[in-house]
Amino acid sequence: MEAQGHRTQTQGLSRSLSPRDLVVYGLLFIGPMAPVGVYGVLDAKSVGAVAAVYAVATVAMGFTAFSYARMSREIPNAGSVFAYASAGLGRPAGFLAGWMAMLDYLLIPSVAYLFCGIALHALVPPVPAWVFTLVAFVATTAFNLAGVRVAARIGFIVIVVEIVLLAVFVVAALVVLAAHGPARPWASPFTGTGGGSLTLVMGAVSVAVLSYLGFDAIASFAEENAGDPRQVGRAVLFCLGLAGLLFVVQTYLAGLLMPVTPQELADHPADQGTAFYTMADSAIGTWLSTAFSVVKGVGPAFSAMTAVAAASRLLYGMARERGLPRALASVDARSRVPRTALLATAGLTLVVSVWAARRPDGLDLLVSIVDMGALAAFTLLHASVVGYFVVRRGSRAWLPHLVVPVVGAAVTIWIIVLATTSAKVVGAVWLVAGLVLAAVRQRRAAR
Repeated sequence: MEAQGHRTQTQGLSRSLSPRDLVVYGLLFIGPMAPVGVYGVLDAKSVGAVAAVYAVATVAMGFTAFSYARMSREIPNAGSVFAYASAGLGRPAGFLAGWMAMLDYLLIPSVAYLFCGIALHALVPPVPAWVFTLVAFVATTAFNLAGVRVAARIGFIVIVVEIVLLAVFVVAALVVLAAHGPARPWASPFTGTGGGSLTLVMGAVSVAVLSYLGFDAIASFAEENAGDPRQVGRAVLFCLGLAGLLFVVQTYLAGLLMPVTPQELADHPADQGTAFYTMADSAIGTWLSTAFSVVKGVGPAFSAMTAVAAASRLLYGMARERGLPRALASVDARSRVPRTALLATAGLTLVVSVWAARRPDGLDLLVSIVDMGALAAFTLLHASVVGYFVVRRGSRAWLPHLVVPVVGAAVTIWIIVLATTSAKVVGAVWLVAGLVLAAVRQRRAAR
């Protein structure tokens, strides 16, 4: 028994993920149909130019994806941004990067489970939302504990279902457009409906980039990658590019078929959350709207599954380097997953989900907190690229090691500036808590 316990502590993670598995994890975290829930908000903000918003957002997030690709190749570590910032900026900065990423990784699963419960409760009102949330939590936690390959296979099936549904929508939309023509001008999803401007599009981009949060989770599985370390970076870039293409195509077609004007959506904010479903029901049929509702109800549970897995790898990586309690660095001898970190993440997720479900503003509050954690971690990621390649290694490859990360950091800082006051306050409080904890750790280490 003692020998087995020792093996559990020292055994490494299982290197069993293929490039396809890595992309599946990234797409599951993002969700191929992520724009469905925020389409109405973006349509109102951009005056109809939602496809342009997502095209710009894809390019904007491309800088962050490129920085992840560069660092994951050099440092194929499960700690992700914690490991990158530690190598490029030093251990204190690494701890802060991991600390801010924790705000993102630990709470995104709660947001996803909450989405799942709310969506399925709307479809089956007699069953309380918390029941759906609990069932989704138990099922996906079991998949995660079974091993990284099992979770990846289940996730692949979910991704295929979502992409098939999107393909059905594309074909049905093209048939309707061929038979009846568009409800709005053909170019309007890129140019707006008469009152669009670059300023309005850029303002909406700050909301749209949040649809991409999660592609970076691929880097958390670097130690479980079965092939060349460069595969992780390639998977990050491919995942972002594919998600961007899917987002632009679906929002372009939705913009052409949308029966409600952007001004009407702006005047009636309560209708913005269901705008995509309204479009599908009106232009194509209730059957498609219902199908979207079901998939959007089930899909978030598997996004949460991926988020919990990614968060557990972050905790594992930080604990292994003594940034967190050492117990979180243990690996299960059979499944080769960081079991303790996984259970800790899952437990916190369940507590936060129940807490948020009992608050009328729970979902809004969670989303704002998650956004700030991710954006702060992205900013430190870009700084770590400059620190690692230019400062420490003297690289003169200015474009990939200086220009790209500086522009990427400018983008993430710009989005932080545009965030709500409450989100900034929560992010600042979490940052201060991290600084205090880092100072305490430094003092203890100096003794």
